Amino acid sequence: MYGTPIYIMKEGTERTQGKDAQRNNILAARAVSEAIRSALGPKGMDKMLIDNFSDTIVTNDGATILKEIEVSHPAAKFLIDLSKTQDQETGDGTTTVVVIAGELLKQAEDLLDIDVHPSIIVDGYKKARFKAIEILEEMAREVSFEDEDILNYVAQTSMSSKIVSGEKETLSKIIVKAVKSITEEKDGELVANIDNIQIQKKKGGSLADTELIDGIILDKEFVHVDMPKKISGAKILLLDKGLELSKTEIDAKINITSPDQIQAFLDSEHEMLKEMADKIIASGANVVLCQKGIDDIIQHYLAKKGISAVRRIKKSDMDKLAKATGAKVTTSLDDLDQYLGNAELAEQKSISDDNMIFITGCTDPKAVSIVIRGGTEMIVNEADRAIHDALCVVRQVIHDQKVVPGGGAPEIQISQKLSGFAKAQTSKVQLAVEKFAKAVEIIPRTLAENGGLDPIDVLAELHVQHSKVGNFFGVNPFAKKVDDMSKLNVWEPISVKLQAISSASEAAEMILRIDDVIASKELSGGGPPMPGGGGGMPEDY
Repeated sequence: MYGTPIYIMKEGTERTQGKDAQRNNILAARAVSEAIRSALGPKGMDKMLIDNFSDTIVTNDGATILKEIEVSHPAAKFLIDLSKTQDQETGDGTTTVVVIAGELLKQAEDLLDIDVHPSIIVDGYKKARFKAIEILEEMAREVSFEDEDILNYVAQTSMSSKIVSGEKETLSKIIVKAVKSITEEKDGELVANIDNIQIQKKKGGSLADTELIDGIILDKEFVHVDMPKKISGAKILLLDKGLELSKTEIDAKINITSPDQIQAFLDSEHEMLKEMADKIIASGANVVLCQKGIDDIIQHYLAKKGISAVRRIKKSDMDKLAKATGAKVTTSLDDLDQYLGNAELAEQKSISDDNMIFITGCTDPKAVSIVIRGGTEMIVNEADRAIHDALCVVRQVIHDQKVVPGGGAPEIQISQKLSGFAKAQTSKVQLAVEKFAKAVEIIPRTLAENGGLDPIDVLAELHVQHSKVGNFFGVNPFAKKVDDMSKLNVWEPISVKLQAISSASEAAEMILRIDDVIASKELSGGGPPMPGGGGGMPEDY
């Protein structure tokens, strides 16, 4: 009786235990890491992604690449979620976080091979992570809100690995000006909500034609052909109300017994609509921006008075218009004059065969627009991703007021300091801390490899420079040598590095703690039917 196996799981369930489970998870995570490693840095390669509908994306943005890759392994999905989190928190460093996580798991595999328990590796990684955060804080440089040069350099560093790198100096000025203009002080802290920066993408022209608009652009046109297409000294009214007769909420019938009654009914409707138009005319507004519909009769009366109107504007655009012009969104047509905003110009212009309305010349706007131009739709989309990352890093610097050098300099500094820190640990934990120190070197190593340099020579030179000269030395793939990043003005927000190292370490720790993977049979699986048939639903259902 003791030799009879007992099955406690459903038929078709797969279970992997112990070292096999750990190795499978590590291999899956490393496969994702290796897939995007070649995209890291200014000399990184692009990836062409083709989906089920044959739509093509060319990018080297880690978050975009991983979002488009369809994977089924849970550990691989975990690293993709890691990239998404990095993108949401800091907007940059999405490739870095996945590459570091993959290398941490690779180094841990060497320790598993010599029978170091996963709990000891996790303990060592945790201690190394906290020490790495301290090291980053120590080497950070303070930045003030007024230091536009550093903000420009941070934006340029972010864009240097993207398709827009040729125009990074021009674009960085646009980006810094945009973020600074929408920055507000809340509870003693500077906050820049980049949702208040509207991005409009239009194919045509070149990247150099990208421009900043001190106001908002609407992908709309004025509703009536007789309305002015250009209004100087715009008095702007924002309405969250339909300028039309609304239907009643209950079903009703009107009995009409003579033609006079039909005319009276129509006249009554016309009078109600005219009354709405008269209230708008009396307010002094000359540009009406409405979130809902505008009746033809009201359009006619507004056009006669030289008032331009736009209908069916998105709520998000209405909120930006309010921040840009100082107008208040209203749902009532009473006392409209107190809700008006101002702009120097409201003009309908044609861009790339599309009519658009520009509300510009706003005084101290807290919402602005960037019009991205490019030769093809693919270039415009990649420029959009690059500009979004640059906007995010400038926002992070304004919030943190700290930067660290780029080019792999922080990782080398962490590696060196952790090597000394490891000696103070117990024997096996010491091994894990040393592996962590070695793992973070993957960033300068990859930058060197992608730049066509010998990674062994570069890492050796970096360690020498950090030991003898200073901690700002990193990889310069353009000059193909080790260089002082502070002199090259290669800077990154400290929060990008903190988030990348913390998240990568936490992800590696979690994956290493898994020693049992139980996969249930899929609902759609083609395995044998469960026993005990009958007419009911299968047990899996």
